[in-house]
Amino acid sequence: MATYEDGSLEAALQAAEAGEIVEAEAEEEEVDDDDEGVQEHLKDAVEGTLRLKRMLSQDDEAPEFEELGGKKKKAKIVSERSAEDEAKITQLLTQWALLQDRVTRHVLEGMTGEEMTAMIASGYAPDHFNQWKSPPELVHTHVALTREKVGPGSGAVDTIVAFRARWKLGPETEPVLRKLSHKDLRYVVNRFNGGEFALEELVAQAATAEHEESTATGALPDAPGCAMMGRFGRLELIDPLADCAVFGDADLSFAVKLAKHRTALGHVGRVIATTFETLECLRERYSEIDDTIKTLEDHFAEVFHGVDCTRIAVNENFKGLEGKFGCVYYNFPHAGAVKGFFDGHPCVNWRHENLMRLFFRALRSFMKPGGLVKVSSSKQAVGIRYYYICDGALQSEFQHIETVPFQEWHLSKYNRSYGDKRDAYRRPEKGEGYNVQRAEFDMLYCFKYEPSGNAPGPVKIRMPPKFGVLAACTDGPFKSLVGEGKRALATQLYKRFVTEISGEHVG
Repeated sequence: MATYEDGSLEAALQAAEAGEIVEAEAEEEEVDDDDEGVQEHLKDAVEGTLRLKRMLSQDDEAPEFEELGGKKKKAKIVSERSAEDEAKITQLLTQWALLQDRVTRHVLEGMTGEEMTAMIASGYAPDHFNQWKSPPELVHTHVALTREKVGPGSGAVDTIVAFRARWKLGPETEPVLRKLSHKDLRYVVNRFNGGEFALEELVAQAATAEHEESTATGALPDAPGCAMMGRFGRLELIDPLADCAVFGDADLSFAVKLAKHRTALGHVGRVIATTFETLECLRERYSEIDDTIKTLEDHFAEVFHGVDCTRIAVNENFKGLEGKFGCVYYNFPHAGAVKGFFDGHPCVNWRHENLMRLFFRALRSFMKPGGLVKVSSSKQAVGIRYYYICDGALQSEFQHIETVPFQEWHLSKYNRSYGDKRDAYRRPEKGEGYNVQRAEFDMLYCFKYEPSGNAPGPVKIRMPPKFGVLAACTDGPFKSLVGEGKRALATQLYKRFVTEISGEHVG
């Protein structure tokens, strides 16, 4: 096991988990103040974010920046991949005539040995004559699509399909589950664990079990099970006593919709509405923002600004909210556009994937067991891919329970915004979709927090490209640049990435 020269085993373990060895090259040790003051039981919620920041700030190829903390302890990154995997990377790059392409190599380095073996066997090769996407972007997209073949798919998924996918149940169980009543299906779904009882035993037990009086199961226990469970989700009949939180709500219009909904149902749980932007930024973009905030406060909601949903464990506003959230909402998450790049480009797409992984990990300490998390996104999104949402959730013990077409959701009719500087001069008209997405493709991915009681292990994060990879990029905003101009843009992007992962708003 490699370590820093100062003997920091923690750093070595983090490097090994990322598939790399870290060797110290600087004399002075980096001091990261971000984790100071974090309570012990919250460290897991922010560990991934701090690890990602260290990966960026310790890039041995990057220049020094005083504004990013002065002299840094840099670390030389040496591959710990097996010789066999290195051979596979070389084989693929040679076959594709891309042996010197650092961006494509970066994509392959993010794959497992099994994935590369399958790619070699498939005979896949990127199209060098594609007019819209470069070879590394084509390879990155191919890898993502291959990973998405495992699972129920990005479209609508009802309770039974999600349940069967989770437990890998065969097709013969489909008609059995479809016949169950509302009461019986809830009984089976809530108690099946893949081992203690066979599915057939639980179905038999459910038929004789007494009806449980509660908000969820008290209504129409004899109605068709799958339809009724889907109806509860669509009508947003959540825990009336638990607090709920909304993240990344640019103009707070969704939070208003939720607060009015909960007030109408007589809920006593709080609504915590948050924006990533500061209040000053919001006032520049949304002339109505102060009235919106007053409306929220009139419905007893709390509003927090400048909230990074991946770093709530170090946000003072969230102290004392551990274990309080019964439902959390994040509509159309996005890590921010980078001018000149499509969202799916490997030089920027890692930010979207890590956003989902770190978001769900940050929530663990603040969720009630059985609490719900709902994330909306287009099923055709190439930034926040549906796979990133579902895989990020599963890593932190949030089980996928349903995917609902967004338009069928009771809370879908709110004033959408772009969520960036465009909102200052142009807003989507009421009922109008974005130019690059269609409403029928929007989905609501629903998850339930089911902690096992065991630590899930460090969150897996997607490695960011090193500074040298950015400087070697030949497409997107780098297409027409050479020499110092190219290095200057790579430097600008590197600084932006470090700033973003530090929780500061950019753009």
